[in-house]
Amino acid sequence: MVPALPARSGADEVSPSDARLESSIVDLLARRAAGATICPSEVARLVGGDDWRSMMEPVRAAARRLVTAGQVEITQGGEVVDPETATGPIRIRRVRS
Repeated sequence: MVPALPARSGADEVSPSDARLESSIVDLLARRAAGATICPSEVARLVGGDDWRSMMEPVRAAARRLVTAGQVEITQGGEVVDPETATGPIRIRRVRS
């Protein structure tokens, strides 16, 4: 079962394209084993096609929103990192219970 995205209203609302990125992250993670990670480029390629590179920062921003919502964690080298200060390659995984 795919977890529902958090409800938003007012200033917290995201554009349809941003919501699609968030949904794509959640969907890809739901297809993986518990604890598995995805690369933001997987989401960018899925949504952006040939123009996937231009989608990398929007995907990272979507992942940061999902961290704030408590749905995912961002990791580097297998360790959870602060999404606001992380630089370089990251991975995204579901929050561990």
